[in-house]
Amino acid sequence: MFGRHQSPSKAYKSVGYETEIDGANPHRLILMLFDGALMAVASAKRHMEHGEIPEKGAAVSQAITIIGDGLRASLDVQAGGELAEKLGALYDYMCDRLFYANVNNSTATLEEVSGLLGEIKGAWAEIGDNPAVHPAKQDAA
Repeated sequence: MFGRHQSPSKAYKSVGYETEIDGANPHRLILMLFDGALMAVASAKRHMEHGEIPEKGAAVSQAITIIGDGLRASLDVQAGGELAEKLGALYDYMCDRLFYANVNNSTATLEEVSGLLGEIKGAWAEIGDNPAVHPAKQDAA
């Protein structure tokens, strides 16, 4: 019923994420990418601290994919101009640092990337709460 390796709780989580994604606006989807990247970095750190090398590598790869193929790909340089270009460079930097952290088992580097992700996520969340950016939210209030 749940596949050979999928537990009921994993199936439930999968359906929950799919439902959340289906109902999310583009702004919320970006926040979800930040959450996913932060969780992957935290997972990589835990695995690194426990000497779980394959799991650490998988978590770092997941974080790099989310940042490089998700967050970076979502940038609109035409609309965002210089800010989008600078964010793109920062995302590239984070991917490079994650690779460094993986190769050198550097928890400090993982913490650096986590801090950067947290700062950008916080700014992105504030933009979403700004009625000047999302007037429909103000109308709904």
